[in-house]
Amino acid sequence: MSDLTIATAIFLVTYGVIVSERLDRTVVALAGGALMIAFGILDQRQALEAIDPNTIALLVGMMVIVNVLKRTGVFRYAGWRTAIALGGDPWRMMVGFALFTAVASAFLDNVTTILLIVPVTIAVCEDLELDPRPFLITQVIASNIGGTATLIGDPPNILIGGATGLDFIAFLVNLAPVVLVLLVLMLGGFWLVYRRSDRLGTPSPESKRVLAQAEAGVHLGDRRLLRRSLFVLGLTILGFFLHGALHYQAGTIAMFGAVLVMLLSRVDLHDVLSEVEWPTIFFFIGLFIVVGGIEEIGLLEQMAQGAVSLTGGNVVIAALVLLWFAGIASAIVDNIPAVATLIPLTFSVSRLLFPELAGLEDAALAAHPSVTPLWWALALGACLGGNGTLVGASANLVAVGIAERRGERIGFWGFTRIGAPFALVSLIVASLYIWLRYFAL
Repeated sequence: MSDLTIATAIFLVTYGVIVSERLDRTVVALAGGALMIAFGILDQRQALEAIDPNTIALLVGMMVIVNVLKRTGVFRYAGWRTAIALGGDPWRMMVGFALFTAVASAFLDNVTTILLIVPVTIAVCEDLELDPRPFLITQVIASNIGGTATLIGDPPNILIGGATGLDFIAFLVNLAPVVLVLLVLMLGGFWLVYRRSDRLGTPSPESKRVLAQAEAGVHLGDRRLLRRSLFVLGLTILGFFLHGALHYQAGTIAMFGAVLVMLLSRVDLHDVLSEVEWPTIFFFIGLFIVVGGIEEIGLLEQMAQGAVSLTGGNVVIAALVLLWFAGIASAIVDNIPAVATLIPLTFSVSRLLFPELAGLEDAALAAHPSVTPLWWALALGACLGGNGTLVGASANLVAVGIAERRGERIGFWGFTRIGAPFALVSLIVASLYIWLRYFAL
């Protein structure tokens, strides 16, 4: 039996069991990774290299910062103040939380934003006797759309920016316009799915009393710890903005922030680390190894090259094929490893489409006006395709991991049946945007 057959079988079985939800997804992903090593698809060194340290460091670092900041009560305070301002109305709360999540995701990154907002949402919904799951799903969708707008908003953009040298302003100018359109459509979709069908339920008879008690009783805790934690969070966010000039990856900056907040806060390290979403971290580790296996035997590259061969040398078709292939691949294997595979392919395609530019260095090639539409197509496809399934993006898994620890099970299909239609509509709109902005007008 060939390596291609074995690796493909391991990937399909791993993904199939994850989708079926018959076993814990972290155990399944780690088992799939172990099989890739056991069957010799990857050796131990290759398996370690398949794990993206920047993503793991970003997740762990931000989880530590958020867990320290959470001890001040600031998230619960902000969540309740929002709920009080909106009168506890479920629909208005959904819109308010979703828009806040989308905007914050553009300037923090969507994983950090989800870490901040999900615990608040669950707490507020539980106290108002509302099902938190619709709120969580809509916030994840909003985080993936909002994070698409900037260099630091979504891990695929961070990878693309690092490989191409395209800066924060370039991402904002080229991607923010379509993101604004998608946010409007997103709210319309939420209305159709939840408001129109009255699936959010109604506040309990006790909600007014609960809101009144919250207004009187919710307050900030340790203000000294709050000031220090916010200072570190602010420095970390500034580091994300300046990561290109600093020549540090986002994960490194997040770990610097985690170390600094532990030094300044002097909270118990074991308590903080015990609240890190370790099952989510190890799920990513297993998933990276599984995807690394199918990368090693060339399956993803074969699929990508086959898709690009459909373009016939037409840059418009190439951009749209890249967008859709990135979107579909991201929904299947997570947008981070998908983009990591497609970045070198995009450089190769650029040189084939524009042979007169083939001699340029990667950064100069990526910045050429004829080539940049391909990179914006890749970014849009990967970020928006991440809404397609539960495993499509880091933020999805982080949110579901936190929810499950709080006893709120969403599951693969619980997320996918809502996220997939939003991903499909988003990719259609993104295709029209790429065509109109860069080729038709």
